[in-house]
Amino acid sequence: MQHDWIIDVLSDLRDFAQQNDLSALAAQINDATIVAHTEIASKTAKELTGGLPLVHTVDRKGVGRFGVG
Repeated sequence: MQHDWIIDVLSDLRDFAQQNDLSALAAQINDATIVAHTEIASKTAKELTGGLPLVHTVDRKGVGRFGVG
């Protein structure tokens, strides 16, 4: 995937922060990694659906499903 490099960079930065006892920084980088994954997934979904939004639903049993909506 064309955006994997940013996840790798964030992972390296988080590892550096953890190894150097910069726990608050490591936590912030972890949050940034989650945001990056979310935005990349959203962008990819839009590309795959032709710009239509991807909708996540959960049924009564707690099973999640994605669809175009």
